[in-house]
Amino acid sequence: MSALEYWVWFATLPGLRTSTRRRLLETYASPTELFYADERSLRRDALLHPEELDALLARDTSGAKEVLRRCDALGVTAVALPDTAYPARLRAIPDPPAVLYVSGRLPAVDDEPCIAVVGTRKCSAYGEKMAWTMGWELAAGGGVVVTGLAGGIDTRAAQGALAAGGRVIGVLGVAIDRVYPRNNARLYDDVRAVGALVSEYPPGAEGYRSWFAQRDRIMAGLSLAAVVVEAPVRSGALITAHCAADYGRDVFAVPGNTGVDTGQGSNNLLREGASLAETGWDVLGVYQDRFPEKILSLPEGKRHLPPELVMPGPGPEAPVSAGAEQSAAGNEKQDKPETGTGFWKHLFPGKRRETTEEPRLSDQLSGLSERQLRIVGVMEKPNMHVDDIADLARLPAAAVVSELTMLQIKGFVQQESGKRFSLRIKQR
Repeated sequence: MSALEYWVWFATLPGLRTSTRRRLLETYASPTELFYADERSLRRDALLHPEELDALLARDTSGAKEVLRRCDALGVTAVALPDTAYPARLRAIPDPPAVLYVSGRLPAVDDEPCIAVVGTRKCSAYGEKMAWTMGWELAAGGGVVVTGLAGGIDTRAAQGALAAGGRVIGVLGVAIDRVYPRNNARLYDDVRAVGALVSEYPPGAEGYRSWFAQRDRIMAGLSLAAVVVEAPVRSGALITAHCAADYGRDVFAVPGNTGVDTGQGSNNLLREGASLAETGWDVLGVYQDRFPEKILSLPEGKRHLPPELVMPGPGPEAPVSAGAEQSAAGNEKQDKPETGTGFWKHLFPGKRRETTEEPRLSDQLSGLSERQLRIVGVMEKPNMHVDDIADLARLPAAAVVSELTMLQIKGFVQQESGKRFSLRIKQR
């Protein structure tokens, strides 16, 4: 067997406690040495539980071979603890994963200003806005956003980072081949296209609730700092913050609304000494001297996020019901619908004056950037894959994903399944 197979065998041994795995790695030079260890010496280990001893003595590698076969079929890379591709930043924590499974392309973590952005799944509209904004500003400023891709804050932070054309590392609390929550399948695809999904759990592994708390240490280990956007007093996001503090990382918190339960945990962190983060630059500015070529310089007092992209309410994917305006069609009197300006008008356009004439194509395309026009220009057929669009437009895939996100928000394109997009522009 290869050295990787022995590492996968060790990492997937059933019944081994975390403390046992850590102690065995300290006792034996490698899983290969452990695999061939003398039975007598293993039996002399008084700290091994009977079921742990049985698993070691079985020396069954069929599970490891099956894991690696599935990885090959799915395009997943298994990275063992001593591999050069394994982030040294993560290896330095007290309990690093023995094997890390990667889908996509993991950035050179040790050379990047990676920032974990976490928070509650049941966030407020304010939390959604701040998470999306924080993700956008960190990515626009040169940071790599690390998040758990759960619902709520995690999802919004990842979407904001992708909208800025940045990279995201999604740390999963499930097997590398699973999507949780299920409605984040497209977000998983987008993250994989420009960054990476990582998990310590191999393809096909059954999940446990405790895995979500376990993955928090990985997010903290990969990052320079953890930013808690919004969290109640009993939030899993606080586990990430505490892990970061234990590992010597910085902890930031976005101030929450006073008297609102969803922000009480975040505010408690500030009372306990966490640094205040109102913008992404509040975080990145701390590391600019360390990463002068990565972090973009910004004049003091300015924000990375253009004013027209700051969201005053629900996240950028808040749906506009197609039947919302029709539901009151039979009423004699209707309230005048609210309309927004700038970015927000694309999400809540309000009731428009009906017309039998479609706007001119030139009018529809006015205001698009040069990159967006190039992308629209090559989308000659529906259901086009993002890679094909990137090739035809001669633009980097990351830039195309970012621009397609903005075009989707503006209503010019719609996303289909499997990273495919179609135009919504009507010509006349």
